[in-house]
Amino acid sequence: MKKSYTIDYKSNDMRLDRWIRNHLGKIPQSLIEKSLRFGKIKVNNKKTKSSYKVKTSDQIVLYNFNFKEKIIQKKIKFDPSNLIIKENENLIIDNNNDFVVINKKAGISVQGGTKSKKNLVDIFAKSKIFDGTRPYSVHRLDKDTSGVFIMAKNRETAQLITSLFRLRKVHKTYLAICHGELEKNSGEWSNELIRFDNNKEIREKAKTIYKVLDKNSMCSLVEMKPITGRKHQLRKQLFAIGHPVYGDQKYNLRNLEKGLNKNLMLHSYEIKFMINEKKYTFRALLPDYFKRLLKSKRLSFSNF
Repeated sequence: MKKSYTIDYKSNDMRLDRWIRNHLGKIPQSLIEKSLRFGKIKVNNKKTKSSYKVKTSDQIVLYNFNFKEKIIQKKIKFDPSNLIIKENENLIIDNNNDFVVINKKAGISVQGGTKSKKNLVDIFAKSKIFDGTRPYSVHRLDKDTSGVFIMAKNRETAQLITSLFRLRKVHKTYLAICHGELEKNSGEWSNELIRFDNNKEIREKAKTIYKVLDKNSMCSLVEMKPITGRKHQLRKQLFAIGHPVYGDQKYNLRNLEKGLNKNLMLHSYEIKFMINEKKYTFRALLPDYFKRLLKSKRLSFSNF
């Protein structure tokens, strides 16, 4: 594919690389240099350098030059009110010199992004708890999942806890209410999960140890201990065996959610790890909506 451009008087004496960016988009300098070197961009049918100053009536010709400018979306900054800060401070399970543990509410992201506005990092950045420092997110917890979440108070602790997660030395326990009655009362799910990154299919091995705490013909209360930490791992694995989580709007079976509680019934219940030979165990109380569904479905959980 060939495209031609004629330089007008307004661009006279402009550097070629600057003219290219002004007229064709924010093209990386490295791509401009490479295209000039291989003759994909020519001036008056000749190879030239990026420093060449174009003249009026020069002919710029592009040969098979394809570039799609990536639109970089800015992260949305959230400015919390004093009420929102106080509400989230009231969810703190533990607050020490190195980190804070909270019982995250469902519906709030752990950190900001291009799609998420309200998030814990921005909220606690304005909290007096983090005076003189800032909150560091050290692990993931889905927006719609409630439960135990940790934020470090300094870079050293953030790096340490992050490395513990990476080395699988942090042990997490989740609770879920799922559709239907699981056949086996305990076992292991070990399978490949598929996700897509820029339309490229990526397969990742996932492993979870599970135990059914209570069940009936309608639903099951399941305790899950993920060994790997794949995105949406537990939700995908339950969906794969035909028992999606109640309230899951992404991984579900048609016609199961009509008239039901729309909260995702997945809760990060417990987290365990060790730092400098000191053991830490934190548990997060179940949300009220989780308790109500347990009661309405006649499921029992001894640690209410």
